[in-house]
Amino acid sequence: MKLVSDPAFGEVDLSASAEELTRLANMVASGRGFISATFPPGGKTLASIEVTDATGPGVLVHLDADRQVLVISGDSGGRAVLADNLHAMAGDENGGHLHIDYFPGHWYLVEGSVPLVVNSPHGGMPSH
Repeated sequence: MKLVSDPAFGEVDLSASAEELTRLANMVASGRGFISATFPPGGKTLASIEVTDATGPGVLVHLDADRQVLVISGDSGGRAVLADNLHAMAGDENGGHLHIDYFPGHWYLVEGSVPLVVNSPHGGMPSH
């Protein structure tokens, strides 16, 4: 798994195998877990993702800059939606990427969430 923070665009870019994305989705659904990146932290590369349960409503995706960790916390309903999106990306063999961005009125992300781009483990643009 590779996590790259891009301060210029204010987003985090996540690249992972289907197995890693499935593991992350399961952690998000359960509300707890920690997964290390396969690339060493430094510069724009983050060390890991931590998932925690929190009272809602919604999900907050934020950076813990001191630890170089992407933290996902939230209530079970919001985490379930995010977990479903991650599972779908892990299983979609057509490629592409998923933008997880907060906007006013977002159905599960809360204000202050860092934009996240999840890349398909099956390559760039969709084949259909």
